[in-house]
Amino acid sequence: MVGIGGFVGALARYYAGQAAGRWFGVSFPYGTFLINVSGSWFLGLIGTLALEHGSLLTPAIRLLLGVGFVGAFTTFSTFMFEALQLVRDGAVLEAALYLGGSVAVGLVAVWVGSLTARLVP
Repeated sequence: MVGIGGFVGALARYYAGQAAGRWFGVSFPYGTFLINVSGSWFLGLIGTLALEHGSLLTPAIRLLLGVGFVGAFTTFSTFMFEALQLVRDGAVLEAALYLGGSVAVGLVAVWVGSLTARLVP
């Protein structure tokens, strides 16, 4: 189920990004922005249905949609949903550290990865 959802999610990400580039231009990463926001919305929907109305979604459908499709469509949605869960659990400081730390450390990591790639002859 994860593989099937991932296959469809990866294709959806590619085609959504291409469409956004054609519609809005490429001067700003509109495609990634729209994918991240829509994926966050969808995982919020799936995650909440699973947590609060578990009988509406079978475990297989949760894997297909939540892990497979949305996981391949965007990992940003998982990041946002986990941050929301921390806030809902009353761990606001942890949520802020998770959000800020992930962005800051992620930016450094992508920069270091870029520097590392430049070392390749």
